[in-house]
Amino acid sequence: MSHFFAKVFSTMVALLVAAYLLPGITVTGVWAGFFAAVVLGFVNGFIRPIFTILTIPFTILTFGLFLLVINAIMLSLTSVLVPGFAVSGFFSALIASIIVSFVSSILHNMFEE
Repeated sequence: MSHFFAKVFSTMVALLVAAYLLPGITVTGVWAGFFAAVVLGFVNGFIRPIFTILTIPFTILTFGLFLLVINAIMLSLTSVLVPGFAVSGFFSALIASIIVSFVSSILHNMFEE
C-alpha cells in the first residue's frame, strides 16, 4: 500500500512542477493535484495499454516517439475528468507529459531506496 501512495505522491508533485513550469497547465490546489495523480494512474493503467496496442504501427514507424503523443493524450484525458486540473493545448500536454515522466520517475526512485 505504501508503494501506491509513493507513486501517487510522486506523480502529484510532478504535476505540480509541470503546472509551475508551464503556463498551459493549471492545478488549482493540492487536492486537485492529488485527484489528478490518482486519475492519471488509472488512465495509464487501463486506457493507455489499449491506445498503445492500437497504435503499434505508428510507434514502430516513429521509433517509439509516438508514445509521447499517447502520454499527452492521457494527460489531456485526465484534465477532462478532473475538475481543478486543466491542460490548455496539445503542445502543453506534450511538454507536461515529458516533465511529469521525468520528475515522477526521479521521485519514485528516491522513495524506493
